[in-house]
Amino acid sequence: MVQDAAGGEGRRWAAEPAFWWEALDHLGTGLAVVDPSGLVVEVNPAAEELLGRTAAAMTGEDLHGLLHRHPGGTAGAHEDCPLHAALTGRAPAHGGEDGFLRGDGRSVPVAWSGAPVTRDGRAAGAALLFARAAARPEAPEDRASHVTALEDLADRMALVAEITAVLTQTLDTEEALSRLGRFLVPRLADWAAIDLCAEDEVRRVAVTGPEGRDAGREAWRGAFPAAAGPSRSPLSRVLHGGEPVLLGPGEIAAPPDSPLAAAQAGFLRALDATSAVTVPLGTARQVIGALTLVRTGAARPFGAADLALAADIGRRVGLAIDNTRLFGRQREIAEAMQRNLLASLPRPGPLRLAARYQPAPAGSQVGGDWYDAFPLRDGATALVIGDVVGHDLAAAAGMAQLHGMLRVLAWDRTGPPSAIVDRLDDALPAITDVPMATLVLARVEGPEEGPWRLRWTSAGHPPPLLVTPDGHAEYLEQGQSLLLGAHIGDGRRLDATAPLPSGSTLLLYTDGLVEVPGTDLDTGLGRLRRHAAALARRPLDEFCDRILARMPPGSTDDVALLALRVPG
Repeated sequence: MVQDAAGGEGRRWAAEPAFWWEALDHLGTGLAVVDPSGLVVEVNPAAEELLGRTAAAMTGEDLHGLLHRHPGGTAGAHEDCPLHAALTGRAPAHGGEDGFLRGDGRSVPVAWSGAPVTRDGRAAGAALLFARAAARPEAPEDRASHVTALEDLADRMALVAEITAVLTQTLDTEEALSRLGRFLVPRLADWAAIDLCAEDEVRRVAVTGPEGRDAGREAWRGAFPAAAGPSRSPLSRVLHGGEPVLLGPGEIAAPPDSPLAAAQAGFLRALDATSAVTVPLGTARQVIGALTLVRTGAARPFGAADLALAADIGRRVGLAIDNTRLFGRQREIAEAMQRNLLASLPRPGPLRLAARYQPAPAGSQVGGDWYDAFPLRDGATALVIGDVVGHDLAAAAGMAQLHGMLRVLAWDRTGPPSAIVDRLDDALPAITDVPMATLVLARVEGPEEGPWRLRWTSAGHPPPLLVTPDGHAEYLEQGQSLLLGAHIGDGRRLDATAPLPSGSTLLLYTDGLVEVPGTDLDTGLGRLRRHAAALARRPLDEFCDRILARMPPGSTDDVALLALRVPG
């Protein structure tokens, strides 16, 4: 229900400690990372030493204005500066005749190369590599070679940063691996294959190749028997904890010595592979799979630098997969706990009740949505729908606490719903770990033969929807007060009452039913009202099923709903 605000797009990947410590701290070349506006986000120790400035003194400053100078020492305009073009994400740029201003006021000649980093077509920042220019005049070919090396390093660092961002954008393993394959091909390889270890088999879960070459790709996916004993196969060695492997034509053509090696050899031959690398996917605890990158052109074989880059990518992919698996186990526990705590529904005389709980889609966290219905001492029936702030095990546990407390308070007190919710709000910080929650508490009152009426209060929750048999649907927006845990002001909560016409349907629901990313709340409420009106005469179970089935795609939240049907 409530999510933390994300940081700036240009800073999220730069904040990852592993990226800086593993890739940059020991780099002998100066590096500065900037955000889309050209402000310094991070510099490495080599940059501090070369420029005579501390990282703290440079962070947050405009890099062009702070450092960049013409050979004569004068500062140039931003719009005329090739360095600024790289910083704003327009194009890679480089230079070898300029100077950077040191902290002591002296200008140091540098050769530099800037590479923009983009995400989803938008500038997310830039990486700038620079080193002290040679004191003697460089030959044109030496200068070109040096600049090319800087550009290549900048491109590789930008690639690793973007891959890190790709892997952290989803908690669904298959989606993350699919995105990774589309990112690696064709930037780094012509083909990419990802294998994951199961108990007694190796499963190829993703194969990505050039556009238009999908024929036969599905045949290369699936399960292979794991190598039972020692094997010379590079894939088998990597899966058993071996080092990353670089394969040339000789290794690719080597006869296989196991079913797994035969499957991999057939895959490489089918692609006409001329060069390949196979690296482990894993964490410090275990190897969970392997990444194989393939090139099919003899003019561009993989080298040692490519192998090191692929190994770094493999470590990041392994960590991302491990995180998604841990998340999946936590999600399964939360969902099971939540389902087990949802109450069975009573049968209050001729009134009929139905409820549904739909967990969030895979890749999203289970929240604290719940429903409840139970008889009260005075013969009325209590209806509850609620949502605890959060999307994790803590939210599910908080839901259980509120569920129990509200039942006790409602049974113990015979006052209006507002008084019960006031008491629950007072006890919330002392008895539970719930920071905030929304709910509707309602009483269905009336003799067994009718007529019936609804008395309710809402603590910041979406309003109940009342649908009459003739297809008129109306939101009951009265009785609204602050959500639980807000503790603002001394005013008591409000109650509201409404008749329940013969044959009508009352629907209580959580916000996941009406809130879909990319649309506003009014659109979601209008859609639900139209669907409910069209289903007014359907049997109650069918009414609930069709309401859920007509939800638009894209929801990332779980949904609980509780429906009451008044007899006709």
